[in-house]
Amino acid sequence: MNVAFTALTLVSLVLMTVTAPADALPAMIRGVSDAVLLLLKLTAIYAVWIAVLKMAERSGMSRALSRALRPVTRRLFKGESEKSYDLISVNLASNMLGMGGAGTPAAIDAMASMMREEGKATDNMLMLLIVNATSIQIIPATVISLRAAAGSANAASIFLPTLISTACATGIGMILARLCASAGKVVRKKKRESK
Repeated sequence: MNVAFTALTLVSLVLMTVTAPADALPAMIRGVSDAVLLLLKLTAIYAVWIAVLKMAERSGMSRALSRALRPVTRRLFKGESEKSYDLISVNLASNMLGMGGAGTPAAIDAMASMMREEGKATDNMLMLLIVNATSIQIIPATVISLRAAAGSANAASIFLPTLISTACATGIGMILARLCASAGKVVRKKKRESK
C-alpha cells in the first residue's frame, strides 16, 4: 500500500508541476496545512469522547449500558464470556454514539478474549469485525463535530441519512456473516466426513 500511495503522490506531483508549475508548491503547502488542521480537530474530538467514555465507565453508566445491550450481544455473539459481552457492549455503544475510534480499544480487547485458537478467527470475531466496519450510528457525533468545525450551516442534517445507511449496511453485513458462517460449517463437516 505504501508503494501505491507513494507512486500516486509522485505521479500527481510531476503532473501538477508540468501542467501548472506556479500552483504546485502552494497546493502542496495548502494540503499539508489542511491535513495538520484536520488532525488537530480529530484529536480534540476523540479526546472529548474518550473522556466521556472514561466518565461513563467510572460512574457505572457503561455497566448499565452493557446490561441494556446484553440481550443483543448474547444473541449476536453466542457462547462468549461475560467479559467479552461487556467489552462488545462498550464497543457497540461507542459505535452507536458515533465514537468508533473511542470504542476501538474495547473491540481489540473483545477480540482477544474471544480467541479460541491462535491465528484463527472465530465466527463471533468475524461478526464483531463486520459490525465495527459497518458501524451502525444512532448519533454520528464525530461527523457532526467535524462538519460543525468546518463551518457547516446545519451540521446535524446528516442524522437521518447516516442512520438509514448504517442500519442497512450493518443489517446486510450481519446477514452475510451468518450465511458465510453457515456455509463454512457445512464445508468443514463435509471435510470431516470425507476423512
